[in-house]
Amino acid sequence: MAFILGSGSPRRLDLLAQLGVQPDAVRPPDIDEDPLKGELPRPYCVRIAREKVQAVEAAPDDIVLCADTTVALGRRIMGKPADVGEAAEFLHALSGRRHRVITAVAVRQGDKLWERDVVSQVKIKRLSDVEINAYLATGDWQGKAGGYAIQGPAGAFIPWISGSFTGIVGLPLSETAGLLQAAGYPLYQERT
Repeated sequence: MAFILGSGSPRRLDLLAQLGVQPDAVRPPDIDEDPLKGELPRPYCVRIAREKVQAVEAAPDDIVLCADTTVALGRRIMGKPADVGEAAEFLHALSGRRHRVITAVAVRQGDKLWERDVVSQVKIKRLSDVEINAYLATGDWQGKAGGYAIQGPAGAFIPWISGSFTGIVGLPLSETAGLLQAAGYPLYQERT
């Protein structure tokens, strides 16, 4: 039995390391992550995590873990910004408001699938143009849903959260641990 992480996210690797988990392989799936017309953020996030885990090649007894994190402002899905202009647009929209960060986790072994999604609330303080421009200049927005990362310099913009900090980062550890145990991964034991 091998453990495969279906994600290229260094943050997810770091979070798994907090559980003492080192993947045997890292295989980011290549799927279309565009939302369907009229798709709402939570069902979108769950669908993408499920499609990712199904797309990863694995032996029948391998355990595969994939996740998807989406920033939702009302019904609007804010994925990874295409460029600095879109990142600026996202930050202006989020400034001074609360939004949701949804992370869906899917674990597969053969034909069996275990899934959880976690919704957290995040408040971003009212941002000045100077703050937004300074943050954009760091490049930390690249590859981050909603154009920011709570664990980076943007953490200074976030006075309040409700929910899972690790879920906001990209992998809710409590729920992930439960899914891995359900799939038979020897989480708190020596691996042979």
